[in-house]
This record gives sequence, structure tokens and C-alpha cells, in this order.
Amino acid sequence: MSVQRFLKQRAVNVTVGGNYSLANWYDQNGKLRQFACRTSRVSPFRMIVDVPVIGRVGDHISSYFSEFGKLEGHISDTLPGGFLLELAVTRAMRERLSNQLSWLERKMLDPEIKDAREQARIVPACPHSTLILADGSTYTCFVIDMSISGVAVSADLQPEIGTPLAVGGCVGRVVRHRPDGFAVKFTELQNRSELEWRIARPPQRNSTVEARVERLATSVEAPAPAAPARRTADGDDAFVLDA
Repeated sequence: MSVQRFLKQRAVNVTVGGNYSLANWYDQNGKLRQFACRTSRVSPFRMIVDVPVIGRVGDHISSYFSEFGKLEGHISDTLPGGFLLELAVTRAMRERLSNQLSWLERKMLDPEIKDAREQARIVPACPHSTLILADGSTYTCFVIDMSISGVAVSADLQPEIGTPLAVGGCVGRVVRHRPDGFAVKFTELQNRSELEWRIARPPQRNSTVEARVERLATSVEAPAPAAPARRTADGDDAFVLDA
């Protein structure tokens, strides 16, 4: 199915974080690479997923989402920064997914239904950004979440802990590795109202940011890592199963 056709179908526009792996995509140790991802539109049959590494139509995908659990499928279409995932699940799994989607949809409409996690971490509306290293090289990355003190990203590289770099216009150091990416602690606290704009800055070369990263590379201070907050949810309402 195409993305354009799916946009006309019954589905829920919901943001759910997770991770995924592409078949035959391994790291330097021979382990299957994991990348962070985030849904933007979901039905019991398929979903649009924002990702750092897109893959090709037909590629098999193994994924895990905090709200939905483990899901298998294949890419049926691609779009800038994402793909359409056709879900290969049992009837029982599809019914469970429809119940969860109905609950999530109700939660979005009802302000009285609150998440357990309220503070600190922010999920950006635009999850794509650019990494700038001390040598001036740049890489696209996927923003998992962020706060005024740091950001978690997923990318097609895994810098060593202590590596100085910039995520968009925010300079910091890599402080922790995670299965689907790595965490960066900023050298200074950011203004919350400007944070998303600074993280999602366009990828053109910026001599000021590059100079700050280069200066940081000459220092020896590396901040200690902080553990991320996580949450889960489930639901109990019905969602119409229409492919």
C-alpha cells in the first residue's frame, strides 16, 4: 500500500516511541543494529514510522514500541525520514492493537487522562536533526527525546563516550550508549522555549557551532550520564478493524 492511500484510511495520529532493526544490517561486532523510531499514524494493519535509516520497499522490519510491544512486518512505501510498515500479526494481536489504539485515541481527547511521566523529557514534533563532529563532518540523526540538559538520538554511527559534537545548534558530549543510539549532555542548559528550534536547525554548515565543538574537543571534562525515564500504557476500548 502507498502512503497516500493510507492517509485516506481510518487510523490514529499518535506518537509512540520504539526501536527497530533492518534485516542484514549489522554493527562492527556482528550484532543486528537497532535504531530508534517513532510512529506518526497507526492502524491495526499498518503504520507510518519516522526513522533515521529508511531501508527499501520490501525490507523486513522487526520493531518494538512501548505501547504496542513487538511487531513484525515489511516496508510497503517510503517517505522523507520514514516508511510505511505493513504489519504481519495474528488476528488476536490485531484485535489487541485495535483496543490499544482506541484507548490512546480516547486519551488524546480526554485531558483528565494523564501519563505517569510528566516532566523533563520532550518529544519533538520534528524528530530529524543533524550531528556535527569536531572534524566538521555531519550526519543525519533521529531525536528520541530531549530536555534542557541533553538529548537522546539514534544515528548510523555510535560515537565513543566523551565525544564532543553538536545536535543541531546544541553542543555537548556523548555520555551514554543505549541499544538504539546514544545520549548527549549539553555543555550548558538550554532555553526550553527555544530547544526544539535549536535541535532541529537546518543542516547547513555553521562556523560558530563547528568552532564550539572543536574547542570542546580540546577539553577533558566529560559529564556523567543520567538514566532516562520510561513509561508504558495499555487500553481497553474497541477500534474498527478496517484494512
